[in-house]
Amino acid sequence: MTGLVLKLGPHERVLINGAVIENGDRRSRLAVMTPNAHILRLRDAIHPEEVNTPVRRVCYVAQLILSGDAEPEEARRQLLRGIEQLSQVLTDRDSRAQLALATHAVVEHQFYQALKCLRLLLPREERLFAAGEL
Repeated sequence: MTGLVLKLGPHERVLINGAVIENGDRRSRLAVMTPNAHILRLRDAIHPEEVNTPVRRVCYVAQLILSGDAEPEEARRQLLRGIEQLSQVLTDRDSRAQLALATHAVVEHQFYQALKCLRLLLPREERLFAAGEL
């Protein structure tokens, strides 16, 4: 099977091509077969008022592409530029690996994968801010 497989919990919501879809009472799996469909798990969504750190800003750009609220090519350029800027600050090996994976995903137009990679940097960024290192 090819395509994106979404595993949804009970009553979990997902945005697919602008339509909010809510799962029923049981866990389920959906296979999205349409290439380049705009998909965003609403539990993962970052709200505009929460876009207050460098990693969150880059995640938000990826989210706008996935929700269909941004022109993909311009947002793609912004996303690559943002990842490059993050790579200047997050220089540890694990962060660099996630940024490299995110870059590859963006180049391949796999924006959901890029967002997943970038979201893994959020706890690290939070720790760096708490320690006063950012």
